[in-house]
Amino acid sequence: MNAPVMTARGLERHYDVSGGFLRQSRTLRALGGVDFDLYAGKTLAVVGESGCGKSTLARVVTMIEEPTAGRLTLDGKEVRPEDWASLRASVQIVFQDPYGSLNPRQRVGQILMEPLVINRREMSKAEREEKAREMLRLVGLRPEHFDRYPHMFSGGQRQRIAVARALMLDPKVLVLDEPVSALDLSIQSAILNLLVDLQERLDLAYLFISHDLSVVRHVADDVIVMYLGRAVEKGSKDAVFGAPKHPYAKALLSATPKADPRGQKDRIQLKGELPSPLAIPDGCPFAPRCWKTQDKCRQVRPELDNSDHPAACFFPEN
Repeated sequence: MNAPVMTARGLERHYDVSGGFLRQSRTLRALGGVDFDLYAGKTLAVVGESGCGKSTLARVVTMIEEPTAGRLTLDGKEVRPEDWASLRASVQIVFQDPYGSLNPRQRVGQILMEPLVINRREMSKAEREEKAREMLRLVGLRPEHFDRYPHMFSGGQRQRIAVARALMLDPKVLVLDEPVSALDLSIQSAILNLLVDLQERLDLAYLFISHDLSVVRHVADDVIVMYLGRAVEKGSKDAVFGAPKHPYAKALLSATPKADPRGQKDRIQLKGELPSPLAIPDGCPFAPRCWKTQDKCRQVRPELDNSDHPAACFFPEN
């Protein structure tokens, strides 16, 4: 197997949160040590409930925020803050809301050429325009769209524009932060098929952030399940979807809608609320909501091992 395009080892991101008047600030551990390897032409999906650290991981990987601890490498070279300006072209992001991420005052052509104006100053205006028009064609838009404004497009078309902008600098890694969750179901499949086609053409590595497991099943090669900033299960898509080990992963999968209304559906209802990341319980963070909890779970935090399908659980599913 080829070397990974990007690796992460022990990535952490903490925030100091004010405790209020005459109170000490507290530490919010949004990421608590995440490891992964990202390969060209492959998609790594990160799934979990809101507040599990998915979007924080996306901001760290795209060099929007500096990790508190851990190591991130790109093509075998460590990513350091002083090198961010030169490395950001290799890692681009597509946000959830295609309209909010596009400048409403700029025409589509200007939006696409702006990354080249900032990062490819040696290119002439004619070269920038030629590449922008070629990128429009690549994402399935027509030449006349070049001179229109974002508000003149549908949600699916705006997301195509956002994808085109992310590809203007020829990145190696594309971070997709809930790229279809704001779109109608009828449009989601078209955007997902576009992403799959672009990955095959350009040999891109995708980090796919999502809470929708039915979408993840369609696009992912490998999956990381996160809970309160930590990975609780990792493995190939077939392994995680076919035989989830961690009770939390099993509960997430049980909530995924199924196309067959006559099929058996064993929905697992989790009890209790997601603990605050400012007060993560001792032992296993999932223990207060888990139906398999024993005394050991409340005292010791389980860790992932080095197997092909690890789960941070003392009593994993069979």
